[in-house]
Amino acid sequence: MMELYKLNGKTYPCSTTVTMDFIGGKWKTVILWYLAISPHRYSELRKKLMMVTERTLSLQLKKLEEDGLVNRKVYTKKAPMKVEYSLTKFGESLIPLLEVLSTWGEKVIQEKGETIQASTKN
Repeated sequence: MMELYKLNGKTYPCSTTVTMDFIGGKWKTVILWYLAISPHRYSELRKKLMMVTERTLSLQLKKLEEDGLVNRKVYTKKAPMKVEYSLTKFGESLIPLLEVLSTWGEKVIQEKGETIQASTKN
C-alpha cells in the first residue's frame, strides 16, 4: 500500500512535493534567499529581482506570507508608510535547503555557464 501525505487540505504523493508546494516556482526561492540574508522592503526586492513583474512579486510575497514562510511588517509611524518583509521561524527552517540549492547552482555555473554583470536602472 502506498503512503500519501496530507497537509492543509491537500494530498501529496511524497514529501518532496510538499516542499515544492511551499518553495516551487520561478521566484519563491529567490525571494526567500534574499530574505534569509536580511529583511527587505518591497522596493529593495524589486531592484534585486529586475526580471520579475511587480504583480508577480506581490503575488509571490502574498503566497509566502499565507504559507507562513514570510512575515510582512507595516510601519505606520512615519510617512510614507514602510513595509518590510522577513522570514518567519518557519521560513528560517528553509535556510539550510536554500544554501544547498545555491551551492549547487554556483557549481553548475562554474562548470557549464558564466557570470555576467547586469545593468541596473536608477
